[in-house]
Amino acid sequence: MPHTHVLTGAGSGIGAVVARRLADRDDRLIIVARDAERAAELTEALPGSIAIVADLARPETIAEAVAAAELPDSIDSVIHAAGIVDLGHVADLPLEAWTSQLAVNLVAPAELTRLLLPAIRAARGQVLFVNSGAGLNAHPDWAAYGASKHGLKALADALRGEEAPHGVRVTTVYPGRTATPMQQRVHEQEGREYEPGAFIDPESVATGILTALDLPRDAVISDLTVRPGPR
Repeated sequence: MPHTHVLTGAGSGIGAVVARRLADRDDRLIIVARDAERAAELTEALPGSIAIVADLARPETIAEAVAAAELPDSIDSVIHAAGIVDLGHVADLPLEAWTSQLAVNLVAPAELTRLLLPAIRAARGQVLFVNSGAGLNAHPDWAAYGASKHGLKALADALRGEEAPHGVRVTTVYPGRTATPMQQRVHEQEGREYEPGAFIDPESVATGILTALDLPRDAVISDLTVRPGPR
C-alpha cells in the first residue's frame, strides 16, 4: 500500500535520492519547495508529487504555506533533509550566519513538524531528521552549524518522548561526510579540493533512511549513525 511522505531538501543530495527511491516504489510525495518555480521543477521531476511552497529560511511563513497546500488528513512520514552550512570561527562569524543556519536547520523543522503532527498522529507515522556528525561533535569552524544540529538532536529526543503515546516514531540519522553538493560547498569553504569518491555515497544514506521508515511497527530506529566504510 503506498505511503504519503512530506520531504524537505528533495531537490539535492540525500533528500533527492530519498525522494526518487520513494517515488520509484509509487509512494505519494509532498515536496517542500522554496518558491513556485522550484516547486514546478520538482513536481515535474517527480510525477504525481505535489508541493508545499515554503521558504525554510523564513519559518514564520510556513504555517500559511501548509494551510494553502490542502494536505491530506493522514501523513505517514515527514523527512527533514534540507540544510545549509556556513563555516567560520566564532570570532569571525557574522550574526546572519547564525540566524540563517538556526532558521533552516532547526526552527523550520520544528515548525513544520508542529503543523504536520495531527496528520502524522492520524497515520501513527514517523518523523525523520537527517542530522549530521556535527550534531554529535562540533569541531573548530563548525560552531554555528553544529549548534543548529545539536539543537535538532534535542528536538528529536524531546519529540520522541512526547509523541510515543500517540504512536508516532521519531528517528535521527547522523551521516558522516557524504558526496553531496553541500559537501562540495564545505570543501570550497575549507579551501580543499573535492573528490566525491572519498565520501559516503548518498544512496547508502538513503538506504539507512528507508530502513528506518520500513522497520516493522514493533520497533523504532531512534538514532542511526552512518560512517564511511573501510576503503
